[in-house]
Amino acid sequence: MFTEILDNLAVFEGGDGSGTSTQIGLLGRRFAEAKPGLPVFFPTVEPTDGEIGRLIRRALKNSPAMHPGTLAGLFAADRNEHLFAPNGIVERCRRGELVVCDRYVLSSLAYQGLECGDELPRRLNSGFPAPGLVLFFDLDPAAAQQRMKDRPELDIFENLGFQRRVRERYLSLMDEYRAMGVSVQTIDASAPPEKVALDVWRALSQMPILKANA
Repeated sequence: MFTEILDNLAVFEGGDGSGTSTQIGLLGRRFAEAKPGLPVFFPTVEPTDGEIGRLIRRALKNSPAMHPGTLAGLFAADRNEHLFAPNGIVERCRRGELVVCDRYVLSSLAYQGLECGDELPRRLNSGFPAPGLVLFFDLDPAAAQQRMKDRPELDIFENLGFQRRVRERYLSLMDEYRAMGVSVQTIDASAPPEKVALDVWRALSQMPILKANA
């Protein structure tokens, strides 16, 4: 499925409310306070803040409502720009930066795979490189819903029934990724944020780019 593996790319995946955004922020703080010698750290997210990404974010609030296949196509288009535009993920990885992305292809296979079937998101994402590391933030969907209860508005996927299906879909896809040579590790996202951050750092520290700078 993948064209290559980007060793300097790590991806955080998980259901809504699993804490991936929080951990990206904590990781950024660690790099900001670290001693010299670590690689440049570039945190990023999908959907992006570009024009396609902003359209996706509106569609996730049903404004405008979109056919699931259209949304799958937009996610892939946004990802293509994210990867291959100037100063995109591929360029940054190849010049020696550590890129950590909150959601990537696996998210599309999980979410859009449930919405519009498996074939379309696989085809749309078939030409993209694989990450060197995937961290799956595993959290019971009911606990995740509790974390999200104070959000002013939930998106179209942030309901308990769908999130339970998303978790099962993620679990079924991870073995497939491992079989393709991608390093996949599960993080217990129910732990306190500081403990999760330690587990994340322990996993990232095994990436070649960080081991070379240890």
